[in-house]
Amino acid sequence: MPFKLASEYQPQGDQAQAIAKLTKSLRAGNRHQTLLGVTGSGKTFTMANLIRETGRPTLIMSHNKTLAAQLYSEFKNFFPHNAVEYFVSYFDYYQPEAYIPRSDTYIEKDSSINDEIERLRLSTMGSLLTRSDTIVVASVSCIYGLGSPEDYKGRMLKVWKGQRITREEFLSELVGMLFERNDIAFSRGKFRVRGDVVEIHPAYLENTAIRVEFFDDEVERITSIHTVSGHVIDRLEEHTFFPAKQFVTEGNKMRKAVVAIREEMTEQVAKFEKEGKLIEAQRLRMRTEYDLEMMAEMGFCQGIENYSRHLTGREPGARPHTLLDFFPRDFLLLVDESHATIPQVGGMFEGDKSRKTVLVDHGFRLPSALDNRPLRFDEFMQMTDQRVYVSATPAAFEIVNSRPENKAWIPVKSRDDMGGFTHIDLKKLRVKPSGNEEPVEAFDPSKRGTPLVVEQIIRPTGLLDPTLTLRPLKHQIDETIELCRQRVERKERVLVTTLTKKTAEDLSEYLQGTGLKVRYLHSDIDAIERVEILRQLRAAAFDILIGINLLREGLDLPEVSLVCILDADKEGFLRNETSLIQTAGRAARHVGGECVLFCDNVTDSIQRLIDVTEYRRSRQIAHNEEHGITPQSVKRAVQQSLQTHERTVAGADQLNASLVAEDAAAYDKVRVIAELEEEMREASSRLEFERAAHLRDQINALKNGRTPAEPAVAVKYPKGRRPKR
Repeated sequence: MPFKLASEYQPQGDQAQAIAKLTKSLRAGNRHQTLLGVTGSGKTFTMANLIRETGRPTLIMSHNKTLAAQLYSEFKNFFPHNAVEYFVSYFDYYQPEAYIPRSDTYIEKDSSINDEIERLRLSTMGSLLTRSDTIVVASVSCIYGLGSPEDYKGRMLKVWKGQRITREEFLSELVGMLFERNDIAFSRGKFRVRGDVVEIHPAYLENTAIRVEFFDDEVERITSIHTVSGHVIDRLEEHTFFPAKQFVTEGNKMRKAVVAIREEMTEQVAKFEKEGKLIEAQRLRMRTEYDLEMMAEMGFCQGIENYSRHLTGREPGARPHTLLDFFPRDFLLLVDESHATIPQVGGMFEGDKSRKTVLVDHGFRLPSALDNRPLRFDEFMQMTDQRVYVSATPAAFEIVNSRPENKAWIPVKSRDDMGGFTHIDLKKLRVKPSGNEEPVEAFDPSKRGTPLVVEQIIRPTGLLDPTLTLRPLKHQIDETIELCRQRVERKERVLVTTLTKKTAEDLSEYLQGTGLKVRYLHSDIDAIERVEILRQLRAAAFDILIGINLLREGLDLPEVSLVCILDADKEGFLRNETSLIQTAGRAARHVGGECVLFCDNVTDSIQRLIDVTEYRRSRQIAHNEEHGITPQSVKRAVQQSLQTHERTVAGADQLNASLVAEDAAAYDKVRVIAELEEEMREASSRLEFERAAHLRDQINALKNGRTPAEPAVAVKYPKGRRPKR
């Protein structure tokens, strides 16, 4: 089925030429190409057009769940008639198994699985095996171990009307696919039997079950039904059932795996005893014997993934099966925010290896546990064919590898993450050496070997990159306060970036004391709370947001007109070229956007920010003058919080309409809380994190005894940090 792009918009600005150049490059067989798209230029729309033009299954990688969810929502709207899937880690909470020899502390694995995300992962695997029009939005979870696609496909069961199969044979197949019988609690991954009628709730479907009716030894009727009401949705001629779990192992493989695990245990125990490590030998024997008994009796054990090499029959050191194995060989890879995603992919293997090596050396795991790992970077590159790197600030890795003659990737080395050269002049596409490497000649567009970097500089809205202002470090806090006051008077928002969490918290407390409405944002705040903080900033619950490294790529805040970067000349990870460009870009959606950098010295990174900004502004100004475009700020509605109740004065205060419309004395609090909790779960299942956060706040307000008209406390302060009144 071809990809059908549903959009009322047509390519504008630089989008048309970017789509044409990238499509031509992909059809020419180039392995690497880079889309250098500035904030607000419509990179997602360009990516959607590339998928339509190439017509191939596509993997879109993002470096965090929040951005992945945003992309998933956008692509679902772009391609409503195709299979758009979401594949991220299904753990709400995950504490990996670890051992600290210095303090002799063993930390057992602990996790909490999100059932809804597990359903979406199973749906992804099924779509890839049965449809060619599949788009998968994924995090780096896609490079971690997954069941073998051959085993998964081998356990698929297709039934059709008129098929000769007994009910007992059908039930046996379902059990082999890890479905569980439960005639009372009918939920995902379960089936129930009522005479000759079998109802199955596939793990990848939300509110739909499949009813299979038998007559003698033949399938008489197949229908899809609603899991709650039981009403018939549709009559089917056939249906294919997928396994209920991501990891499926056939009985013969399980028996062989048990034998292989026991042999490896015997060898490793003998090795420990020979080295005089008797405690480690005893520990390994006890733990492994217990796991083998559980696998023999129950078919699984805690930490069974550590035996994945034996369960899948792989050779020692062989790469694990991952989601990439479910794709056809010619799939297209789009790497969103590639300057952050590529280094993240490259860093997963070593971190996992160092933790598990300690476990193996101290007898907690067999050496084969090391083969339960994410892909190495070279394996990831070998498994992907054609790639499009998408970023406003592509790193050296993307630029160097995007030369047309590079049929294989170049593993260039440097002090920076995955780049071979630390500094890139994006204006001239010139690579500069980072240390003692040989200097590299500037890339000339007229010569062979020029990197295929397609610029998407022009914004359809006509907005310019924010103006840059350099101010001295002395009195930077006082000047920041004055700049903030000016923007607040104009009802605009401000972002301030610091270098440490403590500085962000202390500065937030200090500015609160001056009468400004301030919040801070850093990694200690959970993900849903971050979404709510950003929503409140847009809704003017406060005017200034202080952060460290989270105020960068992916934030869509049209109301922000000023970005203040404190200590901008402290060269390093938080003040390098990429960070400065990404942070300054947060003000690019406002017509009066400005970025103020407090510095005493103009570092190389600051100078490159200035050069890039001048280049982009000149391009946009020329385009606006040529087409008579007047820049206008982006306008986007703010979703109202369910705990916010504005008051209007018209003789007396009256509450505006809210979710709970009844008078405080009239409504049943228990009933309302139950309804809100159900809505919250539904919002979470649809990945509407903002709405889920709002509903959670409304529920907490009711549970704490406040009426819906009473606003919850918006600001949370660490102990001892509440500003003095």
